[in-house]
Amino acid sequence: MTFVSDLEPKVLWRYFDTILTIPRGSKKEDQMREFVVGEAKKHGLEYKTDAIGNVVVRKPGTPGHEKAPITILQAHLDMVNEKNSDVDHDFDKDPIKPQIDGDYLKATGTTLGSDNGIGVAAMLALIEDKNVEHGPLELLFTIDEETGLTGAGELGPGMVEGKRLLNLDTEEEGIFYIGCAGGADSNFSLPLTTTGVPSGSAAVQAKLFGLKGGHSGCDIHLQRGNATKLLVRALQKVQKSVPFNIAHIQGGNLHNAIPREAFVTVVLASAKKDDFVKKLKAEMATIHDEFRPAEPDMKLDVNAAGATKEMLDDATTAKVMNLITGLPHGVLSMSYDIPELVETSTNLAAVKQENGELKVLMSSRSSVDSAIHATRRRIRSIAELAGASVEEGNGYPGWKPDVHSPLLALMKDVHKKVTGHEPEVKAVHAGLECGIIGEKYPGMDMISIGPQIEFPHSPDERVKIHTVKDFYDLLVVALKELAK
Repeated sequence: MTFVSDLEPKVLWRYFDTILTIPRGSKKEDQMREFVVGEAKKHGLEYKTDAIGNVVVRKPGTPGHEKAPITILQAHLDMVNEKNSDVDHDFDKDPIKPQIDGDYLKATGTTLGSDNGIGVAAMLALIEDKNVEHGPLELLFTIDEETGLTGAGELGPGMVEGKRLLNLDTEEEGIFYIGCAGGADSNFSLPLTTTGVPSGSAAVQAKLFGLKGGHSGCDIHLQRGNATKLLVRALQKVQKSVPFNIAHIQGGNLHNAIPREAFVTVVLASAKKDDFVKKLKAEMATIHDEFRPAEPDMKLDVNAAGATKEMLDDATTAKVMNLITGLPHGVLSMSYDIPELVETSTNLAAVKQENGELKVLMSSRSSVDSAIHATRRRIRSIAELAGASVEEGNGYPGWKPDVHSPLLALMKDVHKKVTGHEPEVKAVHAGLECGIIGEKYPGMDMISIGPQIEFPHSPDERVKIHTVKDFYDLLVVALKELAK
């Protein structure tokens, strides 16, 4: 255990301290699920798992509240495994290393996993906490939220019986979310034509790093740089005066994370190497000036690369750069109905070479079905013009806001009782499992709440410590009111 266990409320932070030691990347939640089941057994509670690996733990109401309506609490077990390239960390076995940064808890060069580990810890705390007055609880722990919400998408029938649900995956203190965007990915493969490296050539690797990245839903409106697009932008400009061929390109990793780093190895005439380096650094300096308010720590390294036997031919090099330049990234439209809400966006999430092809992953979001379909058609058109084949997943539905929700009304009263003021009520551009759960269980009354978590899906992720106590206090009072 670390200093995290000494934070308040101890019952919650002690569980989160343990969670920091358990591998739980998306699709690798087995140990985390076993821990949840172990806690249910330890406290003599009924539990159930479905075929895909979601778990629900049932806790009876406290004395006098056994027959109150069931309240469902829900959070996801998995986390985004992101780290800086210079950090030595194996997410499959190494514990997350926490540190205090003022009023924040963060990790050391990696994601922290407060998204959604704090929600999971709160639910585990409620399993143990004997000081909480509540009606019957169904504690629903889903898997694989971060790579397409597939745990919720495959939620088994009859897993829950309640008709009201508190999702604990919101990341802004004092805000209740009652709606979210739907999303869908586009994957395409571009065949690559290679040629041998001529004599008298030099191989150079350009690495763009130090960008903030972040959540492609929550942070897309902040206009941060996409490392892949920016590095290709600079290279395309340099190509006009210093010819080169791409040997290897890679940028980004996860569909819901804005790329923070990109790597491109190029091959060019040895005599042109110094001129290439000079011009690439000059162009990136210009781009950095453009993005400095959003990306103050953007950095470029240019170094000699190892021996390279093959490179993309001239036409393929141009095609790859044109494709990456032409693909959209960022906010595409704002909502007409809800002020300051992003309606539609897309994230050029990952680019890599694999088995003679360029693999590209685009992740699009919208709160309007027709807009997300139009965005995917746009992406498909660009990809097919380049000669790529496109695969499109089914995606996940949005969650339509219900401003007349009885649960929302009750929670607003509770928030005012606990804090002295009413919460803001919003919809979020990110995807939440509420949309899928609501589709599977029609008539489910839902809201989403949580503490202040900033910069999720990046190594800058941090949770504001005192807001976790506020969040748990709110939850405790809410459960008492819901038990009436």
